[in-house]
Amino acid sequence: MSARHSGRRLRARLGGRSLRTRLLVFVGATLVAVCAALALTTIFAQRAYLLGNLDERVTDAAERSQGGLQRREGQESDTDLGFLNERGQAVGTLAARFDDGHISAAEVVTRDGGQQVLSSRQRAALAGVTTDGTLHTLTVPGLGTYRVTALAGDGVPVLAGLPMDDVQDMISGLVVVEAVVAAVGLTAAGFVCVVVIRRQLRPLGRVAATAVEVSRSPLGHGEVTALTRVPDRDTDPGSEAGQVGAALNRMIDHVESSLAERQRGEEEMRRSEERMRRFLADASHELRTPLASIAGYAELMNRGTERIEPDLAWRRVLAESARMTGLVEDLLLLARLDEGRSLRSAEVDLASLVAEAVWDARAAGEGYNWQLALLLDTPALVVGDEARLHQVVANLLANARMHTPVGTTVIASVEATDTHCVIRVRDDGPGIPPALLPTVFERFTRADASRSRTTGREGGSGLGLAIAEAITTAHGGRIHVESVPGRTEFTIALPATGDSGRPSPACTSTASV
Repeated sequence: MSARHSGRRLRARLGGRSLRTRLLVFVGATLVAVCAALALTTIFAQRAYLLGNLDERVTDAAERSQGGLQRREGQESDTDLGFLNERGQAVGTLAARFDDGHISAAEVVTRDGGQQVLSSRQRAALAGVTTDGTLHTLTVPGLGTYRVTALAGDGVPVLAGLPMDDVQDMISGLVVVEAVVAAVGLTAAGFVCVVVIRRQLRPLGRVAATAVEVSRSPLGHGEVTALTRVPDRDTDPGSEAGQVGAALNRMIDHVESSLAERQRGEEEMRRSEERMRRFLADASHELRTPLASIAGYAELMNRGTERIEPDLAWRRVLAESARMTGLVEDLLLLARLDEGRSLRSAEVDLASLVAEAVWDARAAGEGYNWQLALLLDTPALVVGDEARLHQVVANLLANARMHTPVGTTVIASVEATDTHCVIRVRDDGPGIPPALLPTVFERFTRADASRSRTTGREGGSGLGLAIAEAITTAHGGRIHVESVPGRTEFTIALPATGDSGRPSPACTSTASV
């Protein structure tokens, strides 16, 4: 429990420090722990080895002492320890003999090779040693710490001991050497770790600097500018710092794309609002013209003036009313299509539909060369609202009639494949001005003089092509236009029915109607 609390306190103290500091502290603590473990292991292993060797020597000395007494049997007294005079006895060797469990004699080898009799106080320190061969560590007054053992066996019980000062001095010296080596090693390792960690954390510092620079960019307003990226050298996926740099770059890319998308949305919203304002202004203008005419003729009729015949006034009122009704119906149709309301769905034969539309156009514009081309290898069948599709073709033909001079050739063709049916309306008129092409399908778009009709013709509302595009899109198709002087072609592509029935014989025909 205490170790756990200590770990928590350490984490709490390191929580507010930088990553570099925490790494240095962690690495330093790890090195200290490793060095301490190695030093302690070495010291304990060396101590165990030295004590084991000393124990062997003590046991050998006791056995030699007992053997020496046996050889001198009959020659010595109860206090004779003459075996200490034999060769091989180290300085400080201590020997004693027992008589009825009591020490009767005890001597130690001095530095000059002689023997010194132990005092009663020194003998008392040896009194607790049993003669069972167990090794003991004792402190003998005046002599120091000894490792002793006592043997009984078949001979005279004896005690032998060797001083531990050399072993303890060696262990102390080993501790000092280990401490010095550990200190030097830790210092060198700490310096190397500082250098290595600083070098390894430099990419993180550059990544952090990039993040700070990005955070200072005005992202809440203004145009989207190119945000700073982490350098390529700091995005190596093989390193942790490189992975962080690469992740930051991906996040910056996402932020930049989101900002660009927001800006595009805002720009689109501004354009949409502008289109709405222009649409309302154009719709108001278009509605105001017939309303003004109706109001004027009604006022003239109310005054009973003779400047205008009542029948003519009524015809003009009805004509303007019809014009305003058509405009309102066109606006309502566009509104329903914008809301995504479903149209009627039935199988429609585009060949018959286009043929009927061309006949209607011929009746409205007799001075034009109307042609119908059916380029079919399979029936041109689609699923949709026949009335609305007829309105699309009729609008394109009316657009060609109203914006080209008399005598223009207008060709309506139908093509069919297994996946699509294509309607093309082409004329050889003056063409659409290039500046008008990008907005030709927008509502209330008007042609300039090059596409205007001759004086006296009734002008359109500018909704025909917008309605054609909306209906085509509602049927899952697409419409586009290509125009150069002498050739203007509108193309409508609609998805064919899933099951068009049995293919009819190949049919390619062109007819003037």
